[in-house]
Amino acid sequence: MKLRAITGFFFIIVMIGSNLLGPYVFSLFYLALSLFCLFEFYKLVRESGIKTSRETGIINAGLLFLFFAANCYFPAWSLIFCLPVTFSAIFIQELYKKTPAPFSNIAFTFLGMIFAVIPFIFFHAMAFIRGSENFNFHVPLAFLIMLWSNDTGAYLVGSKMGKTKLFERHSPKKTYEGLIGGILISAVAALILSHFYVEYTWKQWVTIAILISCFGTMGDLVESMFKRSINVKDSGGILPGHGGLLDRFDGLLMAAPIVYAYLYFISN
Repeated sequence: MKLRAITGFFFIIVMIGSNLLGPYVFSLFYLALSLFCLFEFYKLVRESGIKTSRETGIINAGLLFLFFAANCYFPAWSLIFCLPVTFSAIFIQELYKKTPAPFSNIAFTFLGMIFAVIPFIFFHAMAFIRGSENFNFHVPLAFLIMLWSNDTGAYLVGSKMGKTKLFERHSPKKTYEGLIGGILISAVAALILSHFYVEYTWKQWVTIAILISCFGTMGDLVESMFKRSINVKDSGGILPGHGGLLDRFDGLLMAAPIVYAYLYFISN
């Protein structure tokens, strides 16, 4: 528990700092973080016997992130080249590999990009939701605070009062009571944030908190399903006491695209 607490403290400091140090640090940090998550995904999949195009996938995922990030700073032109370059390279490389199941390799290469990189692209875009020239760390930082609040509330309420299993087949410890506790604590965090971050009304912040809690929990369950399908407990050991990066960001992976879609809807 001591190791877990120390790791968690420095993890939170780094995450907060990445939001406060300006748009370029923010973009580079989440580019690197998404690629580390993708590397972790490919490592797990390759250990299960599927030979993903790891290097090509990581390079193209990096380009994909950079193209979309460039679209935040330099709108329109960057996306023209994005998908053709990314898609073609992975298919073409597989032509030169002698593997018994090339399309399984291609499928998991793309799945890694969708699962571990696309969510961070949406998370990154939250900081530019009001325009490419208006970097605003309030939205992504508030997202993280509400996500952490949900995790804390779900753990505390679930460990003390949890009785009704939420999805025992994939995550035996998760309960409906924990889910409700996470939603409530996240909503309280949203109400507090609404007094400081006035870009949205308190009702909109609370709606964001509910979306984060519900879809963050689904993301956690999906990541658990993925790990069970390849028979591993933790996605990695890069964070002592916490497992891998995918373990720490499983809630973000599904919640970020949903929250971005909601923010885009209410901002336009």
